Amino acid sequence: MSNLNFNTANQTFRQLLANGLTYRVPPFQRDYSWSADEWDDLWQDIVGLFDEDGESSHYMGYLVLQSPDNKRFDVIDGQQRLTTISVLILAALKHLSELVERNIDAEKNQQRKENLRASYIGYVDPVSLVSRSKLELNRHNNRFYQTYLVPLEKIPQRNLNRSEHLLRKSFNWFKDKIKNYSSESGEEVARFIDSIVDKLFFTVITVTDELNAFKVFETLNARGVRLSATDLLKNYLFSLISSADIHEQEFISLEDRWERIVGILGSESFPEFLRAYWNSRNKIVRKSDLFKTIRKHIKNREEAFELIRNLDSSSSIYAALRNPADTLWNSTEKKSLQHLQMFNVRQPLALLMQVYEKFANEHRDWFQRILRVIEVLSFRYNVICNRQTHDQERLYNRISCSVHTGELANAVAIVHALKDIYPEDAEFKAAFRDKELRTTYSRNKKVVRHILFKLEKYLSGIDHDFESAQYTIEHILPEKPDEAWNTFQEENIDKFIYRLGNMTLLEAALNREIGNCGYDKKIEKYRASQFLQTQAIAEHYNEWNESKVESRQKQLADKAAHIWRIEF
Repeated sequence: MSNLNFNTANQTFRQLLANGLTYRVPPFQRDYSWSADEWDDLWQDIVGLFDEDGESSHYMGYLVLQSPDNKRFDVIDGQQRLTTISVLILAALKHLSELVERNIDAEKNQQRKENLRASYIGYVDPVSLVSRSKLELNRHNNRFYQTYLVPLEKIPQRNLNRSEHLLRKSFNWFKDKIKNYSSESGEEVARFIDSIVDKLFFTVITVTDELNAFKVFETLNARGVRLSATDLLKNYLFSLISSADIHEQEFISLEDRWERIVGILGSESFPEFLRAYWNSRNKIVRKSDLFKTIRKHIKNREEAFELIRNLDSSSSIYAALRNPADTLWNSTEKKSLQHLQMFNVRQPLALLMQVYEKFANEHRDWFQRILRVIEVLSFRYNVICNRQTHDQERLYNRISCSVHTGELANAVAIVHALKDIYPEDAEFKAAFRDKELRTTYSRNKKVVRHILFKLEKYLSGIDHDFESAQYTIEHILPEKPDEAWNTFQEENIDKFIYRLGNMTLLEAALNREIGNCGYDKKIEKYRASQFLQTQAIAEHYNEWNESKVESRQKQLADKAAHIWRIEF
């Protein structure tokens, strides 16, 4: 993580709230969302610390903060945990307050309440009764938190938004737990809180600006720590918008638009969509540089508005491209998208988004032709030839940008531009002749079925049901061969089992009958098959060995070159 200005330290909750430090959940960070499952998990972890054989501390995970002065911090990641611990402490203060009202050790319990409040929550101005708390929540939650929870006021149950209801329920849930845990002993409550603030600790990463925060997100995500770069981008864009005068209704409209985008895509798919969107109209950018690039180009309110509007209009197209079953597609388009999904290629998505947006309304046939060309190209380039994807992605990016600017204005020009990454027949056939696909992997199994069914249609003209369980992949040299297969050298057996030339289609019933039989018995069942490619094996090969696999695969390669072909 070069050129990254940040500090890392392990800190307890007590250390986090010490010396007048304050924390703010950015206004447009996601709302409070924890519910009973998360509350109970945290509670069980906490009370487990007090068991006779309990651990001395409990690790709360990463806390990512942003601060220009190391006194005031924006909570980039960890707000759900910080908020919940604060609510737990407030619930304990409420229990102490109720003990005071019932005159149970009133003077000492009042003192305990005030000391705990000052240490971990903040204070209430004695004149205005306005809260001056150490934690400030987002724009949807802070009013409720400061008005009712921090001053321990009576909490309304109606006219609350969903996250406010969760905060109210969380407060009452922890209050009941603390009451049952400590009974009517204020001393026990204070001891409990004073202990857990030392036992709960975080790995705190403090960064100086949004760019460094994003780099931290990228690094932690690479290590399996789930953080939301989506929220980080939202905070940045909305901070640009809020820097100027804007009506509350505009904010509501923007938030609705943002939530619609994330709802369509899911928060985990949003970064992939964002990169595809950006690369569909700008010079290609790597994932690690995406936030930096957007921050460089989007600098003011107008540009932020425009980006969000464009993301909104493009998100449904991207989601549909990732979902072949979407009602947007006709049967031809659906098949091509299913095949791209099967091939596990995402490099064309940016170009397909741009082509759809430009041409689908008036020239749907152009979109269909380009989609079909990309399907064939992906099969040749990615599935069979295994070429490097970075060259492919760069060309898709250049073409997409040219479509966006109008330089490439029709399907013929776009298809011609794709020729630069089209593996010619000689390369394709050579790669196909040696292709091995291990059908023990589910994706490979689907790809092999696809290849075999396409070959069968080429031979017989019949379009069999790809999904039907009546048809299976038959490994001529079986996956578990016995001594009957001594025509293969033992050291080569594993390599030849999954060669395309060793696989064919066979009815499931016939496949069950032959099992691991020798070739002389299998050949009779092949003759009885409805599949022409399988009958041809029995007709042309009276024995099965390494040279026969290679011979058949060479013939299949010639046929495949005709099936998966683009006429430029």
